[in-house]
Amino acid sequence: MREIDGMRRAVAERAAALVQPGMKVGLGTGRTAALVVRAIAARTKEIVGVATSEATAALARELGVPLASLDEVRRLDLCIDGADEFDPALDLIKGLGGALLREKLVAEAAERFVVIVDEQKRVARLGEKAPLPVEVVPFGVTHTREKLAALGLAPTLRTDGTQPVRTDGGNVILDCRWTTSIDARTLAAQVKATTGVVEHGFFLGMADTVLVGTPSGVEELRRPR
Repeated sequence: MREIDGMRRAVAERAAALVQPGMKVGLGTGRTAALVVRAIAARTKEIVGVATSEATAALARELGVPLASLDEVRRLDLCIDGADEFDPALDLIKGLGGALLREKLVAEAAERFVVIVDEQKRVARLGEKAPLPVEVVPFGVTHTREKLAALGLAPTLRTDGTQPVRTDGGNVILDCRWTTSIDARTLAAQVKATTGVVEHGFFLGMADTVLVGTPSGVEELRRPR
């Protein structure tokens, strides 16, 4: 665990070094993303941050990082966020932290999307380790779950032990696993088209750079242009 923590700190520092004064920056959600927010605050507070979750917004305010809403900025220079899995094509699964909708909105508004991970998040195919989080409206969630199951998924309602976990938008999350060979792009389109679904955790063709923490240092992977 100590080695993983070191990898996360290394990628956080590397990502924070990309932030320059005057930039508009998307601030991600999760443990590694929180390290980035702290590293950015230690370097400069002359930025405008757009937080992907209420938790990240609270941390940014605590550290004195100026914030704006996504509606208040036209475009972001950079978005830095973590991922739950990445494959050789730099496609991602995100959303185990429950912020996938806001994370996707912010990432899509950025000129450059930089993903920060440790090497344990590397997979040969998406879904190998992590389930696909799917944010759905609470109304009719049983019916939505049945529709997703008909696509070949095995959806499980995410709970805190007794109650469904609510996203910042007030929705719930179905964590979906699958065992058959399903093309991620085909599946993404089918899930998105399902009534009741707000958003899914496939981030396909979005990451420009993935910074991977390894025992020997930070590996930088770039999407071919």
